[in-house]
Amino acid sequence: MLATKSQHVVAIATRIPGLLHAQLWEKFRPGQAVPKELGASRDYNIDLVPKFMMANGKLVRVLIYTDVTKYLEFKAVDGSYVLNKGKIYKVPATDMEALRSPLMGLFEKRRARNFFLYIQDYDEKNPATYKGLDLRTMSMAQLYQHFGLDAQTIDFIGHALALHRDDRYLDQPALPTALKVKLYHDSLTRYDGLTSPYIYPRYGLGELPQAFARLSAVYGGTYMLHKSDAAVVYDESGKAVGVSSEGETAKCKFVVGDPSYFPNKTRATSRVVRAICILSHPMPNTDNAHSVQIILPQKQVGRHSDMYVFCCSYAHNVAANNKWIAFVSTTVETNSPEAELAPGLALLGPIDEKFVSVVDVHEPIEDGSKDGCYISKGYDPTTHFETTVDDVLDIYKRITGKDLDLDSKDPRLAEQQQDM
Repeated sequence: MLATKSQHVVAIATRIPGLLHAQLWEKFRPGQAVPKELGASRDYNIDLVPKFMMANGKLVRVLIYTDVTKYLEFKAVDGSYVLNKGKIYKVPATDMEALRSPLMGLFEKRRARNFFLYIQDYDEKNPATYKGLDLRTMSMAQLYQHFGLDAQTIDFIGHALALHRDDRYLDQPALPTALKVKLYHDSLTRYDGLTSPYIYPRYGLGELPQAFARLSAVYGGTYMLHKSDAAVVYDESGKAVGVSSEGETAKCKFVVGDPSYFPNKTRATSRVVRAICILSHPMPNTDNAHSVQIILPQKQVGRHSDMYVFCCSYAHNVAANNKWIAFVSTTVETNSPEAELAPGLALLGPIDEKFVSVVDVHEPIEDGSKDGCYISKGYDPTTHFETTVDDVLDIYKRITGKDLDLDSKDPRLAEQQQDM
């Protein structure tokens, strides 16, 4: 994004974004042989922190805004599910899906349908769609109460549609959550034939930095690979003035990076536990889907925060033929992180291989304006990009002093122009 704004960008990569299965074994089981039945290593592109994209979400709009989509190929995600009373159900996102959903009884379906119709028709710029409700002042709990929704319906709307990680949103103004639910619906209807609101790049998220590198090169940027010893260089006042690697220093006005490059400028805010699992079958109870997201709301599993299941397969070119890659992740709440993943792992069925990691999630202590260090937050346990892209856009604003105007380019028109 900075390259398209006449900034000369030097991008230095120190880590591989996606792993072949041989690299996965080297990272988690060094010295051990990879089972032959997993197939060729080159058939795998395993993202260590995989995240789906909302089809009409901010990240897709950023990709369209910057024209990066010309370097990428996406495939729809087959299903979006939520755990309710020990079973998984497809997440209803429209008034018609609400009427068909087994998640709710007959009368609750009608109430949910009325709620979804209100959200689908809501337009911030048209007061006539408010229907007497001020979503800026009333809480989300009050909006739910207005439509008479019960606790189970509130649970899946707040966590599986609005993608909140806990229930603090209930006491906050209703507008942000209403717009999140509307985004879910708009993403589901963004392209013909979608059965979930999510999309994912073929060959995994490793395609994203490659696409941005190509775009940056078009605007005169430089991309440097395999710089494992890269370190930020500071002047006497403590301001970042460059990045050094292999005895050379690239000078700069400021540095943008993740917390690992700035050990004394971040603080740990939480810990995340993730399990990477290789399967030889689709996720049970998902209609043999090649790719799914399952959200386990906190109350459904007796926790303070949600749990997430991500699953993708050879259909997205991230695994060998007839192999699936599943992830289970959540925020650590006890002294036994791996044991906390049990409810999510139980949904996977037989597991061929499993790798577990526990990492600290860091965030910057300062905003970067004084020392020229613009630091991203660590990755949370979610399996979607909605929280991550907000952080990216915040960094952009801190650097430029302006919001990135994603509405300045019509997404559908931009896509049509790229297809010509």
